[in-house]
Amino acid sequence: MTREEKRVILASSLGTVFEWYDFYLYGSLAVMIGAHFFSAFDANTRAIFALLAFAAGFLVRPFGALFFGRLGDLIGRKYTFLVTIVIMGASTFLVGLLPGYNSIGWAAPVILIALRMLQGLALGGEYGGAAVYVAEHAPPGRRGFYTSWIQTTATLGLLLSLIVILVIRVNMGEADFAAWGWRIPFLLSIFLLGVSVWIRLQMQESPAFQKMKEEGTGSKAPLTEAFGQWKNARIALIALFGLTMGQAVVWYTGQFYALFFIQSILKVDLYSANVLIAWALIIGTGGFIFFGSLSDKIGRKPVILAGCLIAALTYFPLFGALTRAANPGLAAAHENVKVQVVADPATCGSVFDPVGIRTFTAPCDIARRTLATQAIVYTQAPAPAATPAKVTVNGKELAIDATFAATVAREAVAAGYPAPGDARIVKTGFFGALFGGQSLTVIAILTVLIIYVTMVYGPVAAALVELFPTRIRYTGMSLPYHIGNGWFGGLLPATAFAMVAGTGDIFYGLWYPIIFALATFVIGLLFVPETKDRDIMTHEN
Repeated sequence: MTREEKRVILASSLGTVFEWYDFYLYGSLAVMIGAHFFSAFDANTRAIFALLAFAAGFLVRPFGALFFGRLGDLIGRKYTFLVTIVIMGASTFLVGLLPGYNSIGWAAPVILIALRMLQGLALGGEYGGAAVYVAEHAPPGRRGFYTSWIQTTATLGLLLSLIVILVIRVNMGEADFAAWGWRIPFLLSIFLLGVSVWIRLQMQESPAFQKMKEEGTGSKAPLTEAFGQWKNARIALIALFGLTMGQAVVWYTGQFYALFFIQSILKVDLYSANVLIAWALIIGTGGFIFFGSLSDKIGRKPVILAGCLIAALTYFPLFGALTRAANPGLAAAHENVKVQVVADPATCGSVFDPVGIRTFTAPCDIARRTLATQAIVYTQAPAPAATPAKVTVNGKELAIDATFAATVAREAVAAGYPAPGDARIVKTGFFGALFGGQSLTVIAILTVLIIYVTMVYGPVAAALVELFPTRIRYTGMSLPYHIGNGWFGGLLPATAFAMVAGTGDIFYGLWYPIIFALATFVIGLLFVPETKDRDIMTHEN
């Protein structure tokens, strides 16, 4: 690797790490942001609106891909993804300065959502630019290795945000951090932005784009050519359903849903959960480079599709092992405590609520939602028509009334469920996690999930770049990537929990990534071409 090639990778990767850091800060601090910007509502509604604002950033990513992808194919890779990082960094910094609802009223949440959407738009343009820029600098036969450094950035950005939050939180204390300290990680992004912009200003345009400009073969209408002509639109659809859809659900399951699962379902405290996932990320991140390099030798398709298939086949046993390791009392209770919701089936509706905005009034629905929130496994039993709904815990009947949540929690503990703070639940410090048998077991399981992430994500940038010709490459690859990751992946945690709530099975949400990963395996096997040996300087669809 030449000195110039190292600079290209550093400029692209470092800036993208900072962008992901900015993006993940919001998700990690959503509860505190909800308290400051949506304080006009009760605690539950605040959390809902905070998460919806977070989701807005995911939903607009494909539009950012279209807008900035077009610019990248018209005016160049370098300048476009220089603009995206400025927008991202400035938006994040302004979140740190933005007054809360108590100071400026409804303007606060409105401005916050606008900033989140700007972040999503910028991220929609950033990834494609970085991936294309690195790939077009890479020598033949090394694109998987070179672009795999870009693939580490999302994980490193998440890791950086977790570490910054943990360090500030521990040193400042919970009260001060909740009051104003949560702003510090956002404000620190201005320094990261300055470094990224300075590095990127030193870079030259990519050789492939320069060659295209000199020859006058660029596209005058990249959007129309990429998606309005069937030969190119077909490739975009194959890329979405045969690559990025499965890659996205495996990626979000291994990082975000695993973190949600151990916090919200296994009841591991926030600090320990972040420490455990952070160590898994540290150990597993090298897999991006390994599998990206492996794809240069055996192909992009075998590595990505194998990752989708292996993940789909092993998620149930892995999450079962994670439950037994992190909260053995809960695993035992699921085996030994019998909880039933007994109700007239006609009075039980759907509790599917992926964005958390529904209000449940039917006793049957309230009971199921409450039990799922408390990670209590239940079964449903039909009752005669017009019979009032009830819940039984090992045969003991509980009324579904205003005190039901407290009552069922108390009775579940009496029957064998672990109480909050139970000594059997894994609890650890940052370095202590490496010296405890229970925490090491949890880290090992989480690391396996991260390795799956690296299998599907390490080679995918090279695969997407190689599918499209230079004149529409930025546009063509960005949209399927961001629809796959922003929509199929971004909606995974909330949708999976909604599936858990509707069935009473804490593992039922895993069907979401399993089905999409298997679908990608089949579609990719049938329709995705192998591209590792393509000359991207001359490739035409």
